[in-house]
Amino acid sequence: MNKIWIIIKREFLTRVRKKSFIVTTLLLPIFFAAMIILPGVFISSDNDEKVAVIDESGYFAGKLPDEKGIHYTFVDAKVDTFKKSYRNQGYTGLLHIPKLDLNRLPAFVYYSKGQMPFSLRGSMEKRLESVVEDKRMEAAGIDKSKLEDIRADINIENLAGEAEKKGSSTVAYIVGWVAGFLIYIVLLVFGMMVMRGVMEEKTNRIAEVMVSSVKPFQLMMGKIVGIAGVGLLQFIIWTGIMILLNTLLLPLLGGDTEVAAGTQMSGSAKFTEQIALAMASIDWFTLLPLFLFYFLGGYLFYAALFAAVGSLVNEDPNDAQSLTFPITLPIIVAIIIMIQAVVNPTSPLAVWGSIIPFTSPVVMMARIPYGVPGTVPYWQLGLSMVSLIAGFLGTTWVAAKIYRTGILMYGKKVTLGEVGKWIFKKS
Repeated sequence: MNKIWIIIKREFLTRVRKKSFIVTTLLLPIFFAAMIILPGVFISSDNDEKVAVIDESGYFAGKLPDEKGIHYTFVDAKVDTFKKSYRNQGYTGLLHIPKLDLNRLPAFVYYSKGQMPFSLRGSMEKRLESVVEDKRMEAAGIDKSKLEDIRADINIENLAGEAEKKGSSTVAYIVGWVAGFLIYIVLLVFGMMVMRGVMEEKTNRIAEVMVSSVKPFQLMMGKIVGIAGVGLLQFIIWTGIMILLNTLLLPLLGGDTEVAAGTQMSGSAKFTEQIALAMASIDWFTLLPLFLFYFLGGYLFYAALFAAVGSLVNEDPNDAQSLTFPITLPIIVAIIIMIQAVVNPTSPLAVWGSIIPFTSPVVMMARIPYGVPGTVPYWQLGLSMVSLIAGFLGTTWVAAKIYRTGILMYGKKVTLGEVGKWIFKKS
């Protein structure tokens, strides 16, 4: 045990002291935050469009207000003449509205230098449709105010479990997706890290020196556990960064949380309140320990197999690609099942995918945010955990058989048939 601990310490400290570890640990949370925040910022950012409008119908004057950087100016001119000079007058586009038959609408034409921006098209079509609908209701003698009163806005409030805790399927979907995807990344990235580490030691002949002092199984387990410690440290740091950002940024986003009597809460304050209520719908005391279990269980399940593959590879990198395919294929299948599981967490595919150890670390984490034991019964969770532990013990036994022979074999291309013989060969 002391020898395994020495190897664990060496693997852990060697990787933690690298600059790449520090850079990755600090930049990855920023990268994920940017992936979430920036698309919303870009979508909500204002346009800079100055649109000239020639309205031959007479229906739209004063009905196209400026919004989100889109400025409409009605001009009295002939289309054929004005479309040649609108850019010289500072307009980015020209909207031509022909004479209308409200029952059979003709094509509206937008002239521009390049393709019409997607956000501009959506905003403009929505505005034009609203005006036409109003005109049609007016022609039919329909009172728009009464129609607005008739329309219903139904909001379903979900109270889950015997405690009738308020839930949010949207938040469960997002948290399940993120948790499952993180496990998927862990299995691939850290599994490959184990394989590369074994390959480097084998090709550099370091393994020959090390196995003279320790058993191959001790060397393999030390490497696996040491790299697991690196991943665990990164997740602890990332969790701390997330808590810190949550503590510092939410008050800034929400502004002044005190709302005077009779005044309306600001949009940012409402947004902050909605986030707080949504996050409260997740049982974090259940989610976080289970995430840690499936993170470690899934990593240990696959890391042993990746270490075995690393011990089989010699100088030819193509060997690694062909040998890792049978290992990475179940991980890819897991992310495919997860996509279905976050939408329908009680489907048979999601249930069995969360129990079978080859896919359970990814799929089960997609189901857990929907509720335990509501959506995920205790028997399914227990069976999944026991299966993963048994699977880890099985893959470790298989990997140890392969690793013991493969780590000292050089200059020969190994076939899967030979690997099978090593597995069933008696010690």
